[in-house]
Order: sequence, then C-alpha cells, then structure tokens
Amino acid sequence: QVQLVESGGGLVQPGGSLRLSCATSGIIFKNYVMGWYRQAPGKQREAVAVITSGGIINYRDSVKGRFTISRDNAKNTVYLQMNSLKPEDTAVYYCNADFYPQKYWGQGTQVTVSS
Repeated sequence: QVQLVESGGGLVQPGGSLRLSCATSGIIFKNYVMGWYRQAPGKQREAVAVITSGGIINYRDSVKGRFTISRDNAKNTVYLQMNSLKPEDTAVYYCNADFYPQKYWGQGTQVTVSS
C-alpha cells in the first residue's frame, strides 16, 4: 500500500519559516519525481517545487529564493524548507510522487501565514 504522509504545517507569522516533510512508503522512492503542490481556497492546485530522481529542481517563480526542496533517498522522504513566508503562501500543501504512469498524492497539510 502506497502512503505519502505530510507533516510540518501550521500557523506562522509573515517572514517566518516552516519545514514540511513527506514520508513515503510502498514505492521505490529513488525512482520517483517528487513534488510539492499547494491549493488555496477558491484556486486551482499549483506546483510549488519539483525534484527529479537525478536531483534536478524546479520552482515556481513566486517561491524562488525563499523555498528549498530536497530529498533523502535513504529515508524515503522529501522536504520543503519555506523561509520568508508571505500571506499569499497560505494554502494546503500536498506531496506528490510521480513515476509514469503512477502518480500518488498525500492528504495535505495546512500552512497559514498570518499576523
């Protein structure tokens, strides 16, 4: 059974930091492209950061320089370090594992940036 379990979300003030983790099981983690997506109320889900099995990374423009994605293949876990958080970063953040044609999602973790 495939499981992706996110953790690390919460309430933080503008300018603060959070580190999200996504622990996986049931997949050969090292083969998967891993990504973080987010969905704000009333908006479509959007990609935030993606890291390939080979370590190639892409970020959406609005988080470049503030967010860092990383993966630990020994722990089957992907991380998202989020610094200098802004209110517009408020959303449910989802972990994604992609190895065509298989694609899996976590249950999501809420991130709220507010004073």
